[in-house]
Parts: sequence; C-alpha cells; structure tokens
Amino acid sequence: MAERFGYSPGYVSQLRHQFRHGKIDFSEPVAEGKAARYKISVTARQKIIEWRQKLLSAGEIAELLAHEGSDVSVRTVERVLAEEGFPRLPRRTQLKIGRTVKGALVPARAESASLAKLEGQRMESAGAGVFLFAPFLAQFGLSEVIKKAKLPESKYISAQSYFLSFLALKLLGTERYAHVGEHAFDPGLGLFAGLNVLPKCTALSTYSYSLDQAHITRLQGAFVSQASRLGLYDGSIVNLDFHTVPHFGDESVLEEHWAGARNKRMKGVLTLFAQDAQSKLILYTAADIQRQEADDQVLAFLPFWQRVCRGVSTTFIFDSKFTTYSNLAELDHQGIRFITLRRRGQKILDQVEKLELWKRISIPHEKRKYPNPSVHESTVELRGYEGRLRQIIVRGNGREKPAFLITNDFETPVELLVGNYARRWRVENGIAEAVKFFHLNALSSPILIKVHFDLVMTMIADTLYWRLAQNLRGFENCDAPKLFRNFVRGQGIVEVEDSQLTVTYPRRAHNPILRAVPWQHLPSSLPWLGGAKLTMQFK
Repeated sequence: MAERFGYSPGYVSQLRHQFRHGKIDFSEPVAEGKAARYKISVTARQKIIEWRQKLLSAGEIAELLAHEGSDVSVRTVERVLAEEGFPRLPRRTQLKIGRTVKGALVPARAESASLAKLEGQRMESAGAGVFLFAPFLAQFGLSEVIKKAKLPESKYISAQSYFLSFLALKLLGTERYAHVGEHAFDPGLGLFAGLNVLPKCTALSTYSYSLDQAHITRLQGAFVSQASRLGLYDGSIVNLDFHTVPHFGDESVLEEHWAGARNKRMKGVLTLFAQDAQSKLILYTAADIQRQEADDQVLAFLPFWQRVCRGVSTTFIFDSKFTTYSNLAELDHQGIRFITLRRRGQKILDQVEKLELWKRISIPHEKRKYPNPSVHESTVELRGYEGRLRQIIVRGNGREKPAFLITNDFETPVELLVGNYARRWRVENGIAEAVKFFHLNALSSPILIKVHFDLVMTMIADTLYWRLAQNLRGFENCDAPKLFRNFVRGQGIVEVEDSQLTVTYPRRAHNPILRAVPWQHLPSSLPWLGGAKLTMQFK
C-alpha cells in the first residue's frame, strides 16, 4: 500500500493508528494560499445563534464565549452568523447600546414611579437623608402650592416631580447642576421625587427655562403665603439687600453691578433678597434687575409683603444705596417704617466734632464686640423727602467714621433702633449661606438654570432646613451646612412594602436626636406618591 501511493511503511502505520483512534480529518483540504478556518463545535454554534437572536453584536458574543473558556475571534463569530443566514446588525452608537463612550452604564429615562411595580423592592440610597424633609413638605401642602403656581409638566414627568427633583439637589448641596449625573443611578432619590430616577441635567435646564416670570412669581407667592399661615415669619422687621450673581461666560447682555464679596464691579445678574429678621428666613427674591430698576425694588416688594403679612406693622431695614429719598417718602406714605443710613459727605462728618449732648447706650447682644456706643439724636430734612426724619449718629461702634441712621420711627427707643440695624448683617449671612451651601447659581456652570427659579428653590430649601432645625433639640440655631453634615448626609435603605415606604438609617452618633423628633405629630402620608405612608427608622 505504501509503494502504491508513494508513502513509507512507517507513515502508513501512523495513518492506521490515527484512523483507529478517530484522529483523521476527512474534511476537504484547505486550498493553497488560504488559512485554515477555526472549527466551531455544535454547542458553541448554537450559543452564537441564541445570542444573535437577542441582538448581541459579534464582539459581545466573542466576549461571552471568552468568559466560558472558548477563545473565538470576532471574525469567526461573523463567519458562523453569515453561514446561519443572519444579516449584519446596523451600526449603533454606544448610547443606543446602553453605555457611554467609556463603557459606563447609561441611566434609565426618568418617568413616573408606581409603588405597585416597586412592591417588595429594597434600594440602597446615598441620598436617603432627603426623606427627613418629606413630612415638612407634606405639612406645607406641596400639592396645593404646585397647583397654585400652575407649573408646566411633560408627558412623562409631572410638575411636582420636576419641582422635587430640583429640591432634592438643593437639599443635598449639589454644587452644579452639571453634577446631576452623580445621582442619576440613585433610585431612592428618584422615588423621593415620584420618579424611577432623577431627570438628566439637560432636562432640568430646559425645564427651568420653560418657566416664565408669572410661574416663578406664583410659586414664590404660594409658598411664602403657606409659610406665613404656619407662623414661620415674625414679620415685624424685614432686612433687604442686593446680591450680584457673577457671570464669566458671554457677558454681552449683562450689566456691571457691585459685587461685595469680590469688592469690585463686574458683569452679573443683580438679585434682591428679603429676610425675616427674627427667624432669619428668606421670604422674597427677585432677579434680572436692571440698574435703572434697582431703586424701585423696595416699592415692588411692598405689595407682595402686604398681601402675605396683612395687619402686621413692619419695619424695613436696608443700607444707604438701596433706594432713593423720594422712595423713602412713599414708604412713609404707605405706613411702612424704615431704618437706613444717610449718605454722608466730608461736610457732614466735619460737623460731628461740633456736636454735644452725646449719650452712651447699651445694645443687648451678648456676642457684640462694642456693646456701648455713643449716640446723638436729632431731626433732619433731606432733599426729596417730604417731612422730617429722625437721625441717630452712632460712634464708638468699632468703625473709624460715625454712622448716620435715619428713620421715620419716632417712638421706638434708640437702643432698639441701633440694635435692629446692627443685626442687618443677618441677611448678608443668609446670602453667604445660599452661595456656599445651596450653591446659588453662579452662571459659570455648563448647565444653566434660570436664575430667579434657582433663587426661589434656594429660599424653599433654606426654609425646610430651618423647619428641621426647630425639631432637633440643641440644634435649633444651627445653619444648613452643619445640619447636613450631622443628620442629612449619608446612606440609607429604602424599602417598599404594602404601599408603604420604610427608610432605615444606619447607626450614627446623632440618631438619638432624630429619634426624639415628634414625627408622630407630623404628616406621614406623601400626596405626591399616591398617599403612601412614610416610616423612618434610626438604628
């Protein structure tokens, strides 16, 4: 046989051995100049067919086979699919596949959440602390506030859910709306807003710019009116101040305003804050104020405050450049008392040295560095103001030059007038906290939010933190950053069972204070989640 076919006897014996043991391949030999094809087993071929029926690409199928120990190339998988009659998949972007360019998962599209579909689920949430504010939101009558504001909504997301999404980010102190992606995979935060997940940053930006001035004004008015009914505002003294929100981008449409924090004039958006002096709560905001409109903002605020706080005798306190003397006359005509500073020149300062009958007073403030300044009282007439004003010159108060207080209040003792004006710094502290913790929109973020809407959301978040503080024994006077560090920040477990939400917080040092809060006297039903009952547990 070897001689007939031109083989050696030893090679024929080797072929005989291979045949007996099934080691001879009887398939058609590879043509000269072509590479041999990788053999695919029947089991591997069946898996490739099943995975392609699930619309997996050749690369994904090759990865799955590699995890199972089969080293198959993408080209081999494509050949098998072609032999089985599968067409090539159309080219898809990473986003359509469900991943970002770097391979991270893409969050689900935000839509209304159904507790029935979430029945029995247990979710870990890094922002579970926002549920501490849910009883206070229910107490404010959130649904009624949103209804009065007539906020718009989309096909998939309601107005309440949009509102709560913004509020959740404010309560967590998220620095920029461009950082919303950090919370995009948190189902607990989404459930707080009545959604599966929070909307993406672009959706939030687009929604904020869909709100016109009427929407924002109605939202602010409805919330402040409800807070006033709950007795949160004392209303006897209101501090007013301007604040410039800086801008570092396209500045063609913005004016220059004085930015006190930077001690210079710069392009930005001029905003107004009104603060209740007793509770230190922000109760009014205005934005996009032009330079020629600034002097009249106190008159624009007046009808709003008169509607909210009816029958309360109020004193407005502001600095010397806040408005004009003619507007002071209009405030006096409306029955509003005010305390402000007189604009002083060198001629007025020279006359101070000639004055006599100075009186030393005591300002009742335990932390005041100069509690016993000297004052001189008189009445003056100013150009543009009809009538006379009470003037109080204050020196020995830690300033190099004396201060000239003017007011239309001739009845209040001088000690209270000077002390009330001295506490005007509270509104500046409130603005500083809004910028530092609530990250008042600096307009430098790549994802922009309408400034006035951002102001209103800051006001609401600040009020909620104040409500929480009033229920924490020993922390009633703490600011929002400290409350966030000690009570709000941290993970928690959110469970849904029998249409009831149970939020469990891990063991922390301040949990006994949270357990002592009278939660039983606060609303436990959440209207924006279909009336679901909320239960909070502190280990």
